[in-house]
Amino acid sequence: MNYEIALVFLFGGLGLIVLGVYFFLKMREEEQMQKLQNLPFKEEFRTYLLKTPHYQNLSLEDREKIERSIIRFAYTKEFIGAGIDVTHEMKVIISFYACLLLLHIKTKSCYENLKTVIIYPTSVMTKKESYIGGIYSKEQLLIDGQSSNDTVILIWDDVKREAYHPRHDNVIVHEFAHEIDFMDGEVDGVPPLEKSKYNEWVNVIYKDFHELSKIVSKNRDWGRYKLIGSYAGTNEAEFFAVISERFFESPKSLKEKFPELYSELLSFYKIDTVALMKKR
Repeated sequence: MNYEIALVFLFGGLGLIVLGVYFFLKMREEEQMQKLQNLPFKEEFRTYLLKTPHYQNLSLEDREKIERSIIRFAYTKEFIGAGIDVTHEMKVIISFYACLLLLHIKTKSCYENLKTVIIYPTSVMTKKESYIGGIYSKEQLLIDGQSSNDTVILIWDDVKREAYHPRHDNVIVHEFAHEIDFMDGEVDGVPPLEKSKYNEWVNVIYKDFHELSKIVSKNRDWGRYKLIGSYAGTNEAEFFAVISERFFESPKSLKEKFPELYSELLSFYKIDTVALMKKR
């Protein structure tokens, strides 16, 4: 057997081994998903969800659908407590709001790139260092939540308050809106959209973002933009995350003050949140 033929057999054998390992892992993954699909949704978990108005007002069909999603999410993502023990309540509430955003959106899997959810009991300080124009600076920032594609950081005090007593903010919705934004490979305030809807989305969303940015720079004449707030003027990605919060938390006000924004978000999330929150 000459050298070239030996190499062909060697690499062919390695290729078969790699292919075999791939199919083995895929089979194990499918078996795991099937097991999760058959797991019962505990009544204890429902007691937490029933404290949230969003779950209370879902149709029976949507409740069953999101309960399956919660189980898949909770069992396939790693939850880490930083100075706090992770409880079933934490997993269920975080999983619920993360899955609510994707309830009617077709995706390959539930936040495929996300691996870890880190939970802090209260807001955490972090250091930020920068070197711009030859000038080095260091500052401390208070983090209420953070998203970085494969990891989401949440503060349980905020999560619990905003989930059970909704007003305008919801840190879970905010951070997972960032995760959705990144699904097309860019964090730019444009989530994965059908091509036919792209131009309309950009025209509507960016128009209000630029208008808000002007108001933030002047810090006056807020008018209806007071509902959205100054943080949304940071960049297009934060604007999308904040208006997603308003869409789920105070949809009636958003629809009244920004009907075009509400319409775009309704078209994307495919949830009539005004109707969903009608009992409040």
